[in-house]
Amino acid sequence: MCSKSYSQQAIRFFTVIIFLIIGVIACSWLQLKQPPTPDVYKISRDQYQHKLEGFWLGQNIANWTGLITEMDKVGTPETMPFYTDEDWGAKDQVAMWGEYVPHAGHIEFYFQPAGTAWGADDDTDIEYMYLHLHHDLRVSKLSAEQIRQGWLSHIYSEKDAPLYKKFPDSEPQIENFLWESNQQARLLMEQGVLPPQTSEPANNPKYNMIDAQLTTEIFGLLAPGRPDIALDIAYLPIRTTAKYDAQWIAEFYIVMHSLAAIVDSTKNVKQQSQWLAEQASQYLPEGSSPEAVYRFVKDHYQNNPDKSDWESTRDAIYTRYQLTTNDGYQYNQPFDAVINFAASLVSLFYGEGDIVRTLQIGTLVGWDSDNPTATWGGLLGFILGHQEVKKAFKITTVSDAYWIHRTRRNFPDLTPNRPGENTFIGMSQMGLEVIDRLVSDPVIGQLDADNGYWNIKK
Repeated sequence: MCSKSYSQQAIRFFTVIIFLIIGVIACSWLQLKQPPTPDVYKISRDQYQHKLEGFWLGQNIANWTGLITEMDKVGTPETMPFYTDEDWGAKDQVAMWGEYVPHAGHIEFYFQPAGTAWGADDDTDIEYMYLHLHHDLRVSKLSAEQIRQGWLSHIYSEKDAPLYKKFPDSEPQIENFLWESNQQARLLMEQGVLPPQTSEPANNPKYNMIDAQLTTEIFGLLAPGRPDIALDIAYLPIRTTAKYDAQWIAEFYIVMHSLAAIVDSTKNVKQQSQWLAEQASQYLPEGSSPEAVYRFVKDHYQNNPDKSDWESTRDAIYTRYQLTTNDGYQYNQPFDAVINFAASLVSLFYGEGDIVRTLQIGTLVGWDSDNPTATWGGLLGFILGHQEVKKAFKITTVSDAYWIHRTRRNFPDLTPNRPGENTFIGMSQMGLEVIDRLVSDPVIGQLDADNGYWNIKK
């Protein structure tokens, strides 16, 4: 009996061993058959160039469309009622400073005709300057002194700026196209002050204005798929003009632009844009005003059964953040980073990835309307690519030239036989070369020049 019992135990033991061996072999075979989880982002340079062209085109369309209503509506609905969808196509109203824009009389999309050049404005010109500095200095990260020298070289002061006539019959006046925190930072640089001291509240009382949002988004695109690298190289440019809320909001946009390079292209643009926003929101400090504002606007949108009624969320922002103090934010000026962040999110969520609808809402929403609009025009333009941007707006021809010397100085004229000093293709190629240098750092990735790809480490 014992012998038989031991034999049965032995059979069971060896049977288990055999099944274990078969299981190990099967698992190994399956692992060999399945490709290993990639540890890099593989990004096509050619496709990225088309996306960068889309960024510049979308940003310029949005910038010059949003300028039509810039500061028309700054939260005084009793005397200056907010715009609504009914105002699209209507006559433009006067801005808070008592002026109209020279390039359009009605609230509608603006397209610069082919054969002319898009004029530089504060939403694009300092980003162009930073791109130029990275490209010509051949560095992946600018030093504080390089930023200071770049600003002093390429940005006019209030003393040496040329005379500017807004309208043919208006009086010419000195205009250096700097406002709020940017202007204060430029003055400090003249005195030898370097970033980040140029954004310290003790030196710059405008540190919480919108300025950094419109000058630093491009750093996200210069570090595809790597928001950690993007925030690192953008730190000093952000801290040139911003701290605290304004700094964190600028970082939010940079993260979105960086992650746009690796967003799931099988999803529709609504899903892509909302995923990007949710990822970027995780970088907002917990308990900060921007983090609370993000949750408030997102919740208001999600709980609104009528997704065409963006006006109700905008009005709720006015009540919660301008009329009263909430979430640690106290309204100061219509240039505040926080109030414009809230307005920006209205067009992002209700636009639902449609670049046309997003820019329309952004133009009508109020406050500093050209800045958030330009942000989404650039981001959605990047996601779509330049051909899809034109298709979305149902235009076949539009300018691809850029006139940086409208607002800034001392840049080479790279298109001497054409209007402006550069083209969107040329600007995109500059961006590719800057990324080539960044990606060639073995810590970050590898440039596969033969096959036209970047392999960027996750």
